[in-house]
Amino acid sequence: MGVEIERKFLVSGDGWLQLGEPVLLRQGYLSSHPERVVRVRIEGERALMTIKSKATGISRGEWEYDLPMADAVEFLDRLCEQPIIEKYRRRIPFGGFVWEVDEFLGVNAGLVVAEIELPSEDTVFDKPDWIGADVSDDARYLNSNLIKHPYSAW
Repeated sequence: MGVEIERKFLVSGDGWLQLGEPVLLRQGYLSSHPERVVRVRIEGERALMTIKSKATGISRGEWEYDLPMADAVEFLDRLCEQPIIEKYRRRIPFGGFVWEVDEFLGVNAGLVVAEIELPSEDTVFDKPDWIGADVSDDARYLNSNLIKHPYSAW
């Protein structure tokens, strides 16, 4: 079993905008149940299915598999819960880690979050000056919840 240990933060200012190359992500959920999330994602030329278990703190089980692109497109268009999530992602190296900054589109436009994956829950890390409030424990910011409660409706 893979384990994801992730912290999530709001992004402040625009110092991140010139960092990293934006890549369009389209993702949807075959299941967005809190006990088990099954996500389909197209990122550039790669398609993936990811299964995640319920989080305990900032950790949860994670399994990821390559998908044929045609299958991923069909899942997103025909089977996934709607609306799907669309966002631009920038990967920005800083302090020995890679920050993933997501700029959401569509019904979640205006939301920008940064995530960092860590080797353990107690790992100490430096934050870029454009990192704002820690929202790791706020379920509203889970992508699987943004399909049911989009940012534009908050």
